[in-house]
Amino acid sequence: MRRASLAVIGIFLLASCSVGEGAEGDSLTLRLGYFPNVTHAPAIVGIENGILADALGSDVVLEPHAFNAGPEVVEAIFNGALDASYIGPNPAINAFAQSNGEAIRIVAGTTSGGAALVVRDGISSPDQLAGTTLATPQLGNTQDVALRAWLLEQGYETDLEGGGDVSITPQANADALNAFVAGEIDGAWVPEPWWTRMVEEGGGHVLVNEADLWPDGRFVTTHLIVATEFLEAHPDVVKRLIEGHVAAIDFTNENPEAAQEVVIAAIEELSGSQLSPDTVATAWENLEFTVDPIAASLETSAQHAIELGLLDSVDLDGIYDLTPLNEVLSEAGQEEIPTP
Repeated sequence: MRRASLAVIGIFLLASCSVGEGAEGDSLTLRLGYFPNVTHAPAIVGIENGILADALGSDVVLEPHAFNAGPEVVEAIFNGALDASYIGPNPAINAFAQSNGEAIRIVAGTTSGGAALVVRDGISSPDQLAGTTLATPQLGNTQDVALRAWLLEQGYETDLEGGGDVSITPQANADALNAFVAGEIDGAWVPEPWWTRMVEEGGGHVLVNEADLWPDGRFVTTHLIVATEFLEAHPDVVKRLIEGHVAAIDFTNENPEAAQEVVIAAIEELSGSQLSPDTVATAWENLEFTVDPIAASLETSAQHAIELGLLDSVDLDGIYDLTPLNEVLSEAGQEEIPTP
């Protein structure tokens, strides 16, 4: 297996190099971000099984970097330390907005679903959340925005400092699990496998399955973005990356048991968390792996972030560049994805 270590962001940023600079002779290095989450299963499979590296070819060196949450990825892209990444919708929106539409392009979908609000015993309805403390992976990340937007719809006020009717405490998923088991928090809005782990290991239950809040239960959890500068400088490499991405999703869907084994081993190596096969199999049922970026849900996520004061009003026109994806799909005889 081909495995990356969890990125130490401060060191990683200092070690960044310019776009197109090779690491080995005349070869090009593609620095790719992803998370040790089941929602990033195609990324993990693509990296660990060498699918992405094989698609990129011998003249491109794949350099994977694992992150905890999207805002760290955005920081890395802004600092020129990352060329592409698997990421959730709200950090991608933030990167696009903060750079006036210049920094990134969404080039493919990856995952739909797989996020939920898990709470402790004694909480069975939204009106019992007043005065509770809930966790999210990071301030402004996809699950953080989803939780704050949902709480607002329930009539609760929150603020960015952890105050309000419900206190929100952003923390790494593994820390949130430990805090939940210890009774230090009342619940968390988290992606898989942490949702299933909080149920199985912490005795929690699902109060809100985010899929229930979206038309047909489909919403973007993870998609693939590329730094615009890299895309413009190396469109052929990006197309090869997407070829590998499509192949990784196909493998993940066609070989779920093998894919789950890969994901279990990688998450343990990257985060130190040991997942049981049963846990991952349960989490798998809550996910859809697809190259469709489910663009309609992105606009809604952006509107939620604006309403929460986490994002200024933004025009998302131009955030997608699905040209290389549709070229790959067309060449494979598959249906193309309409450009939003």
